Amino acid sequence: MDVYQGAVAALVPFLVAERSYGYAAASGVVLAASLLSSVVQPLFGALTDRWALPWLIPLGAGAAGLGIALVGADAGYPATLAAVALSGLGVAAYHPAAARLVRTGLGDGHTAMSWFALGGNIGFACAPLLVVGALSVSGPAGWVLMALPAVAGVVLNRPPGARRRADSGAAGAAAVRGAPAAEDRRAFLRLSLVVVVRSVVFIGLSTFIALYVRERGGGAAAGAVALSALFAGSAGGTLLGGRLAARWGRVTAVRRAYAAAAPAVAGILFLPLPLAYGCAALAAAALYVPFSLQVTLGQDYLPARMGTASGVTLGLTVSVGGLASPLIGAAADAASLRTALLPLAVLPLLAWALARRLPEPEPAA
Repeated sequence: MDVYQGAVAALVPFLVAERSYGYAAASGVVLAASLLSSVVQPLFGALTDRWALPWLIPLGAGAAGLGIALVGADAGYPATLAAVALSGLGVAAYHPAAARLVRTGLGDGHTAMSWFALGGNIGFACAPLLVVGALSVSGPAGWVLMALPAVAGVVLNRPPGARRRADSGAAGAAAVRGAPAAEDRRAFLRLSLVVVVRSVVFIGLSTFIALYVRERGGGAAAGAVALSALFAGSAGGTLLGGRLAARWGRVTAVRRAYAAAAPAVAGILFLPLPLAYGCAALAAAALYVPFSLQVTLGQDYLPARMGTASGVTLGLTVSVGGLASPLIGAAADAASLRTALLPLAVLPLLAWALARRLPEPEPAA
């Protein structure tokens, strides 16, 4: 259902052009999608630690798609905020339950999680194409098309029968009971700070890169290409993360990826547009190498509370950047978009510094 997270960012240029939103107002839409999710997602994770709740997965998928489709009603700015908030709530319900199922139900933890994250990256990469294609259809029909991936998500993720549901819950509980009891809360807190920094960089880029390309002389299509390059690079980074973790270890792979992200982000801001597209893909790849690895690290730092750990790491990943986006938008309104985006080239170095002191835990599963 990450297609709907990407769709929020992909809608920003449309909202600026068609509804005359300023940068701050448009980034407020990203904030609305993120704010509720950032608070609620860890709570959903805690619930999945106590009970098997397979119905959260299709319910979350449906709410995510419905919220984005309701943006098309154009009932005013508050209604638009409410619609994307509903979509964010759906995302919050979906991710912890799905991530916990992946970790407890499959072996080779970070490899399985990287494939799970790849599906989300593909959704992100398809989001600009979905938005452009759907909005090329005039009237409400285009917004109805936006909901089709959610319909597929609901159908494909229907809860299993009662017996399978009980077996799944028992298996999940056994996995938790068999996990090491020791927790490393200090490492988990440091990891959470790393995730926060990464979120600000990636969500800031995904919110404003299309507008930045258009500000530099590219058209609407060029902005969509830049956003697609950003999202496509994330898919490659996710798969690369599993390979690098097997070779170097998770913490080393995370640390080196953040060191590589800083010059790539700077390239987006300062190199000519054709090269900036390549830098967008490279920056996203570097920022997504740590994505699934951070989820499994969090689960191993809190081995008896995998749902909670997933809710925090995934929730912060998709949400905290949205909280910072209005600040970037306000700075862009006051100065220029390039000036507002400059800190994003420095923040990966902060994530690198924080990640240097993360321990490499023994996998819990």
